[in-house]
Amino acid sequence: MVANPPAEGETLREIATRYGRAYNTLSAQWSRHEAWPAPVGKRGHAYVYNSGEVDAVVQEHFVRENTALQPRRLYTAREIADLAGISAATIRADLSKGRWPAPDDTEGPANRWTGKTVTAALKQRRGYQRKSS
Repeated sequence: MVANPPAEGETLREIATRYGRAYNTLSAQWSRHEAWPAPVGKRGHAYVYNSGEVDAVVQEHFVRENTALQPRRLYTAREIADLAGISAATIRADLSKGRWPAPDDTEGPANRWTGKTVTAALKQRRGYQRKSS
């Protein structure tokens, strides 16, 4: 849940708190995105950003929509990719690096995961994504 922003604008730390993200995520990733709004002023040493502009960028570039998966159904990496908007190669790479859970079913030609497992894994993934213009 995202809290209401202050009327005068907010710093990266305040934005991070409001979105429940680490400050480093905002300072190293979000604020470096080409669509991130310019600061509207300073408070102490920190830049202040227009909350409405920040919210628009976050919604367009960083928030992933919830993927409706059937909890008990088994999905292949390709099916997950089609439904969740990440590539099957990313799933395989994350699996090899320990950032994706082990498959729930390894019988047959392809690994498969239950919808419940996939939903939990997707919630743990960072929300950063670039959109092509």
